[in-house]
Amino acid sequence: MALTPHRDKLLAAIKNPKAKADKPLLEEAFKEYEAWYGKLTKLTSKGDKRVEEMTSLLNEYKDFLEVDLIAKKGSPFIKRQKGQLKLDNSIIEEFLIHLVCDDILKGLPKRIETGSQTAFMSLTFRPSTIEGLVEQPEIVLKQKDQDFTIGKSIYYQFSPDEKFDKKVTTNGKLFLAVLAVEVKVNYDKTMFQECAGTASRLKQGCPLSKYYALVEYLDMKPEDVRLTDIDNVFLLRKAKRLPFEKRSIFEEVRDQHRDFPISSDVMKRFVKEMQDFISSTWYDPEQALNRGSFS
Repeated sequence: MALTPHRDKLLAAIKNPKAKADKPLLEEAFKEYEAWYGKLTKLTSKGDKRVEEMTSLLNEYKDFLEVDLIAKKGSPFIKRQKGQLKLDNSIIEEFLIHLVCDDILKGLPKRIETGSQTAFMSLTFRPSTIEGLVEQPEIVLKQKDQDFTIGKSIYYQFSPDEKFDKKVTTNGKLFLAVLAVEVKVNYDKTMFQECAGTASRLKQGCPLSKYYALVEYLDMKPEDVRLTDIDNVFLLRKAKRLPFEKRSIFEEVRDQHRDFPISSDVMKRFVKEMQDFISSTWYDPEQALNRGSFS
């Protein structure tokens, strides 16, 4: 689990020989990152006020990195590959980790885990033969990387031997994400369909889980998420993606950042959904008779 994904991506880019021409720029970005991180960790506010202040700091840092540095001074390589290097969406990935604190979310257990994780999707048994069933049936674990999660590591042990003889026992670990988020700078129809598929597979392994997409720029017609297993798609900037012919023009990029900053209202809505989920009872069979229904 990486709790500083953006820091890690910046350091990797600085060491990347293909980004040699942009090394001074990236080193300047790293200094600004440290300042941003320091400001985030020194906030004393709570609740919505803290989310608003955090979002303001997020906009300041993203504007500096993505507009003042990359769009204005970056080489063609860094402008073209910033998505592959994850220099942009990793900022929000790291920002989300800072939301998981007692000053914003109430009722979090002390041992809860967060950040980007390889999340559990399904576990099945696949014995190769009837003898394999008796000796040591193969376990097939399906997992998928998620940009942001709230959940817990689960440790398991399976064996056909009641005394768990090490020779025929399989041990392992999985991460059970009860809340997962896909972070996208640009979001098109293909990405939406991929998210819908991921949401379905994650909910096969944990039906009560929540799955969201957090998007900066929309590049598709909005869809009805009720027709999928996605719980919601949050449009952080309430903006569409720039047309292709404008994406490399500095003034267009600058103006879009200025006119459509990441909205603290949208971020607060996302926080509220997380809080409502954390505060709710996920399953209580004793309440079925009171309700008059199973769910």
